[in-house]
Amino acid sequence: MHRRRSWLTTPVLAAALLSVGAGLSAFGVTVVIGDVAAEFGQPVPGDDVSSQLGLRASTIGIALALIRLASLGGLFLAAFADRLGRRRLLLTVAAVGFASTSLAAAAPGFWWYVAFIALARPFLATVNTVAGVVAAEESRSVDRAAAIGLITAAYGLGSGLVSVGRGLLPGEPSFRVVTLFALGPLLLLPLLARGIREPSIAVDRTGAERMPGVVPRELRGRVAILAGLVGAIAVATGPGFSYLFVYGEGILGASALQLSGLVLAAGPVGLAGIVLGRWSADRFGRRITGALAMSGTGLAVGISYSTDLTALSVGYLGTILLASAFAPAQGALASELVPTAVRATVAGWLMVTGVLGAIVGLTIFGVLADTTGDFAVAAGLLGAVVMFSACGFVALPETRGIELEDLEEEAPHAERQARRPGVRGPGQAGTDGGPDGRPPGPGRRYRRGYRRTSREERR
Repeated sequence: MHRRRSWLTTPVLAAALLSVGAGLSAFGVTVVIGDVAAEFGQPVPGDDVSSQLGLRASTIGIALALIRLASLGGLFLAAFADRLGRRRLLLTVAAVGFASTSLAAAAPGFWWYVAFIALARPFLATVNTVAGVVAAEESRSVDRAAAIGLITAAYGLGSGLVSVGRGLLPGEPSFRVVTLFALGPLLLLPLLARGIREPSIAVDRTGAERMPGVVPRELRGRVAILAGLVGAIAVATGPGFSYLFVYGEGILGASALQLSGLVLAAGPVGLAGIVLGRWSADRFGRRITGALAMSGTGLAVGISYSTDLTALSVGYLGTILLASAFAPAQGALASELVPTAVRATVAGWLMVTGVLGAIVGLTIFGVLADTTGDFAVAAGLLGAVVMFSACGFVALPETRGIELEDLEEEAPHAERQARRPGVRGPGQAGTDGGPDGRPPGPGRRYRRGYRRTSREERR
């Protein structure tokens, strides 16, 4: 009998629809930040960046960075999913995030708008983070990269919807109308709640007694490396995505409909990237896929802001393709590195480092654009940093083929070992996992918790 693929089950699809709403609500600021600057700023004649935008590029960069900074609150919200349960937290943060975004439509000034959006951002970030955890825990190893890719694609779809919606509005649409798009997912939330359930693997493993946000000592090394990689790629993708409309309309003179068409084209391109990343992660491994996608992302961001609208189009779509390919590999690797009791907490830390990376990128990008009067220098520098940082994947173990249930067999033993004085935990010298904490290589016995599925099971 043909069994339905686990990444197409109702809980995963419902979580994906919540991610659509999160993308629609969160990406709205990128789409309308130029409109907000024009409405509350004072455009003056001139050819420099500030004259064309109405506000200094550094002011817009700081505003975007503050909004990203507010996402850091998502760490503690996501960590509570390990204590209160996935479903309860996911529905709560979705309701608060969608409602708070809608309030920004009534903002009386630029910084009021920034404040309302910043209030909503940690809740929206947590929606996407916990939706990814739910997708990972509701799927088998062979389908896990696809499930996480679906969440990534859903978030991208929401981003595209708000962009295209603004482009189709007649005349010069007000940012207030576009911001109110967030009411849509809020009204649909009671219907989506029926499809969300607590993953079976998490039913008896939530309610952890440790402080929210704390990662067990034996897991901190590998989590820190992966978090650093996620932060590094965000250094380039943060400004690479956020300045699309500011640069395209304000500097290159492209129309809103042209850029909306570009964002619309990003939908199938992003989907192609997700499919490519999922295929590569399952065939060649999570690490090599993540490293290559990350390097390519840095190169594409550098191209985006180099010359003209053609370069912007090619670079932006290339960034979408490769960043989308990065997501399934990174998401599967993160889920397969840690047990269920801390999986949402680790996902929260990855979100935090992604936010911090984007803040650094946005700040440096804006300052360099003001200083040099050119976006190309900033984009090229940040892209090079990302390409170099991709080497960090070498320090992580390969997890392709690991089932989440196998990690649960190891978790109680690891906790007991960590509490015993003088006994080393997993990942330290003296364990049968090797001195570097990686699973044994070919020809060596796999230690408990790293059983690899056979080729027939992966199929």
